[in-house]
Amino acid sequence: MTQETQHTPEPAAAEPPLPEAVPPEPGAAAAAAHRAAELEAQVEALQEELAKQKDQLLRAVAETENVRRRLEIQAEERGKYAVTNFAKDVLAVADNLRRAMESLPAEARESDPLAQKLAEGVELTERGLAATLERYAIKRIEAMGQRFDPHLHQAMMEVEDPSRPTGTVVLEMQAGYTIQDRLLRAAMVGVSRGGPKAQPGDGGVDTNA
Repeated sequence: MTQETQHTPEPAAAEPPLPEAVPPEPGAAAAAAHRAAELEAQVEALQEELAKQKDQLLRAVAETENVRRRLEIQAEERGKYAVTNFAKDVLAVADNLRRAMESLPAEARESDPLAQKLAEGVELTERGLAATLERYAIKRIEAMGQRFDPHLHQAMMEVEDPSRPTGTVVLEMQAGYTIQDRLLRAAMVGVSRGGPKAQPGDGGVDTNA
């Protein structure tokens, strides 16, 4: 009889032991927390510095814009008032023309043809000069009959006149002018006194003054 061979099962291989958990080094957690806090502080510092730089940039841009506007205004002002000194010299010529007209008696203009032609020539020159001044925004101040305005008039004397409100311009000794929105030369005037007090808002306009 055939003897069967019996196989003895081989024993199972032993599993390797699991590594033991290594305990954290003393103070590692505290060091990590400290490092995280340091990084967070650095981030906050960078954000603050960025905000500061942004604010400075915005201020610089605003200041640059303000400077640009000031330069534009100054350039415009120079353009507007570049003829101021020249205009003052021209006004002296206008004054001389006016004095020449006033020095010619009306009787002489009527009886003497030469005087009449001279007066007409002076008037023509005076009108041309006034038109030239107007082209440069130089205008004569209407003073007669107006209430005295220290911004436009220079009071040279007071005139007793009870028929007019006190402070009314009743005499113009030298014409005044403005250029653009500025005073070029104040009008030299005489103002009334002894009359009724001027009412608020009363311009005192009187073309018959």
